[in-house]
Amino acid sequence: MSKVTLNQGAVGGKLANRVINILLVLGCLTIAFPLYMTVIIAFKKPSEMTNDVAGALGFPQAWSFDNFAEAMRVTDFWHSLANSFLLTGATVVLCIILHSMAGYLIGRKMAKRKAFKAFYYYLVSGMFVPFAVLMMPLVKQTAQLGIANRFGVILLYVVFFMPMNVLLYSGYLTNIPTALDEASCVDGAGVWQTFWNIIFPNMKPMHATVAVLTAMSTWNDVMTPLVIMSGTDQNTLPLAQLNFQTQFGTNYNLAFASYLLALLPILIFYIVCQKQIINGVVNGAVK
Repeated sequence: MSKVTLNQGAVGGKLANRVINILLVLGCLTIAFPLYMTVIIAFKKPSEMTNDVAGALGFPQAWSFDNFAEAMRVTDFWHSLANSFLLTGATVVLCIILHSMAGYLIGRKMAKRKAFKAFYYYLVSGMFVPFAVLMMPLVKQTAQLGIANRFGVILLYVVFFMPMNVLLYSGYLTNIPTALDEASCVDGAGVWQTFWNIIFPNMKPMHATVAVLTAMSTWNDVMTPLVIMSGTDQNTLPLAQLNFQTQFGTNYNLAFASYLLALLPILIFYIVCQKQIINGVVNGAVK
C-alpha cells in the first residue's frame, strides 16, 4: 500500500512539474513576444510595415537607428529625460529616508502601543484608494497651493507610495532583533543614532526593493504628471510619448523606438539592484 502511495505521489509530482514548466514557458512567451515586436518595429522603416503576419514578424531589411534619432527629436528627449530623472531620483531618495523612518517607528512601537497599530492599519489602507477618486481634488489643491509643478508631483509621489513602503519596512524590521536597539541604548546612543548607525544600514535589501518599486512606478507614471503639470513644458518621457498618438497617428516605428529609449534607464537600474529585491520582498512580507 505504501509503495502504491509513493508511486502515486511521484506521478503527481512529475505532473505538477510539467504543468509548472508549461506555465513558465507561456509566461516567458507572453513577455518576450511583445518585446520582440517592439524591437523589430523600432528598427523597421514605415514602408516595411505590411498587413500580413509574415511581414509584421519578419526582421527589418536594414537595421537602422533613424527611428531613434527622429523619436529623440520629436519628444525633446534630453529635456524629457532630465525631468524623468529628477522626479524619479528625488522621489526614490525621499521615500527611502522618510518611509524607512516611519516604518522603523511604527514597526517598533505597534506591538507595544495600540495607537501605533491603529495608525499602521489606517496608513496601509491608503493602498486601496484609487487614484481616480483623488485626481480632481488633487488638481484643485495643488493649483491653489501653487505647487502644480515638479515639486508638487514629487510630494504626491512620496505620499502615494507611503502605504506600501511602510508596510515593507515595518515587516522587514521583524528580521532585525530588538536586541540591537537595546545594546545601542546601553552604549548611550539615542533613537536617532540607533536608527542611522545600526538599523538603516541593516535594511539595505529593503532599500533596494523600495528603490526599484518606487522608481519603476514613478518612471512609468503618466496620469500624475499629466493632470498636475498639464499646460507646462516640463514633460516627462511618458508624457512626451503621447505626441505619437496625435501627430504621427499610425507611425508605430517612431513610437516603439521612443519606448525602447525610455525603457533602457529603468532596466539598467533594475539590473543593478535586482540581487537585493527578492530577499527584501520575502523578508518584508514576514509579519
